[in-house]
Amino acid sequence: MEGNSGAVRQMLGRLFKNKGAIFGLVVILAAIFIAVFAYFLAPDGSPDANRMIPAIANKKPQFQMSFIKVKTSKQPVSTGFFRQLLNGKPDSYKYIPISSVNVQGDTYYVEEFIDEDVSREAFYNQDDLAPQPIVQLTFWLGTDKFGRDILSRLILGTRVSLAVGLVAVLLSLTVGIFLGAVAGYFGGKTDNAIMWLINVVWSIPTLLLVFALTLALGKGFWQVFIAVGLSLWVSVARLVRGQIMAMKSLEYIEAAQVLGFSNSRIIIRHLLPNIIGPVMVIAASNFASAIIIEAGLSFLGLGVQPPMSSWGLMIKENYNFIITSNPALALIPGIAIMLLVLAFNLLGNGLRDATDSSAITTAS
Repeated sequence: MEGNSGAVRQMLGRLFKNKGAIFGLVVILAAIFIAVFAYFLAPDGSPDANRMIPAIANKKPQFQMSFIKVKTSKQPVSTGFFRQLLNGKPDSYKYIPISSVNVQGDTYYVEEFIDEDVSREAFYNQDDLAPQPIVQLTFWLGTDKFGRDILSRLILGTRVSLAVGLVAVLLSLTVGIFLGAVAGYFGGKTDNAIMWLINVVWSIPTLLLVFALTLALGKGFWQVFIAVGLSLWVSVARLVRGQIMAMKSLEYIEAAQVLGFSNSRIIIRHLLPNIIGPVMVIAASNFASAIIIEAGLSFLGLGVQPPMSSWGLMIKENYNFIITSNPALALIPGIAIMLLVLAFNLLGNGLRDATDSSAITTAS
């Protein structure tokens, strides 16, 4: 056990000396924090950051506008901390953009903003407004074609990308480790059958396989998770199979067999713990692949469905603005995808270097 802990400390020491891996780890931890507290960090904390204000659609970054907050016809129930953490807080007021305001007693006379150089006069009674009715909001990354805050939807998109990556990796590891371990340990006909399945799935292009699974399971949030996860298990299975085949002839494995240990105990307690390093590397790589696949599916309309926020869906909704005067609408989510995928690839490379350079042996 002391040898194991010492080897782990050495591996971690090598990992933390890798500047690229540390950068990736910092970005991933920051993304996790943003994903967990997304509704508290987003300027628009409404469900799915879906506050539509058509009058301010397609505005550039750092756009500012004053609003008058008018009570909605149906007041939402109070939202607790955990419910807001998971689903956001419905707006209690309607945000109406205004160019100017004049207060006379309990009445607010405003110029409602319709478009550039277009406005209309309106008035509201104090009883129909919020306690602090006039607010000025800054849209740091601009607004989309529906007048929604890009920054808020970008923050919510972090949650979707990480959730897809996490579920897809867990599913791919579960299936891949099981089939790879069984094939590598037992060999023979079992290995031939599993390798036939692996080769069949491997021969199908990833996106084509995901399309088929998505069409079979239907469009939606959880369907994307399952489809992406079931498309990534093959690489895990091939890796685990090769590692198990190389290790099952070692002396301590043969000793365990002679002592009468069950096959499941040998696989779970003596073989799998010694291949955790390579599995972690491929898990990081699959995480990055899952993020890209989910973004591609959402861009094609087969992934996360509106009004949920996804980086791929944001690109789909705004890619035509790349050749206009407001390319940031599509470039910003694209940069976010690139940065998070880069972070996982850098972390995966760091894990590979740390595990490859360590001679980790387990004495049972």
